Amino acid sequence: MTGPGNRTLRLLSILQQRRHWVGAELAHRLGVSLRTLRRDVERLRELGYPVEAQPGVDGGYRLAPGAALPPLVLDDDEAVALTVGLQAAAQSAVAGMAEASVRALTTVVQVLPARLRRRADALSAMTVPAPGSASGAVVDPQVLVAVAGACRDTERLEFSYTAADGARSERLTEPFRLVAMGRRWYLVAYDLGRGDWRSFRLDRLSAPRGTGQRFAPRVLPAEDAAAFVRRGTDARSAGYVVEALVAAPADDVRRRVGQWTTITEEPGGGCRLRMETYDLSWAALALGGTGAEFTVLAPAELRDLLADWAGRFERGVRD
Repeated sequence: MTGPGNRTLRLLSILQQRRHWVGAELAHRLGVSLRTLRRDVERLRELGYPVEAQPGVDGGYRLAPGAALPPLVLDDDEAVALTVGLQAAAQSAVAGMAEASVRALTTVVQVLPARLRRRADALSAMTVPAPGSASGAVVDPQVLVAVAGACRDTERLEFSYTAADGARSERLTEPFRLVAMGRRWYLVAYDLGRGDWRSFRLDRLSAPRGTGQRFAPRVLPAEDAAAFVRRGTDARSAGYVVEALVAAPADDVRRRVGQWTTITEEPGGGCRLRMETYDLSWAALALGGTGAEFTVLAPAELRDLLADWAGRFERGVRD
């Protein structure tokens, strides 16, 4: 059964969705009688929310336009409990619960006083989950809030990202959607540095910061954000198939890296290198070990990795 405090919060949320609500419709949405609705409206007024009542057949309720609303409808203990509960629900595998929790968490954290935020953080930090109750990939709620806000506001987002091989890079993106899948959170975004769409695991993302620059959303090359993430995770779970053209005789390349790869001669000279791996670092080392010029044909992630390595190597030999 929904308690009065939770119902009052829901009433406030519904009233903010549009200018006017007919009383009967509002009572139906809350699952209460008109008499109970009137009591809940009075409780909102006592808390300082300016709810106006309009009599008549089409009468109902609305929040006064332009009124400054109090920061929170809950008392201290309720606010802390709600925040911690939303943080836990944000890791939930229950369909629809995680997404709704992040939206609510984004709203609540913005109005939570600093003293209550410290209490909520302390309680969350000192709570040990039971074995099997949560994923090992823990996402910082503040990261969730920042990324969700950037998606909502269509604001370009910068952050630090750690790839699967441990390589760190700075990314500038146009965030599109958050996706909860397989007890993990992913950000689907257009990577401006790579000039392509990417999905980023939020447990590998740190220091997200908005740039203040707005953008017009691009067309995602997939049915939806979840399909885009699923396509990428399915490919990664099966490993990577690496293909590259190497400007060297097949025998020379086979002698250098043949134990890890399949080498075939190319009609126009040189050879084709092919290997399957779960770690693209091995592919990068193999290509470097050929001692020859090469062109990566697939996958795109290997090109990204080599670009990151090239930058680090260049910086490492500077005087």
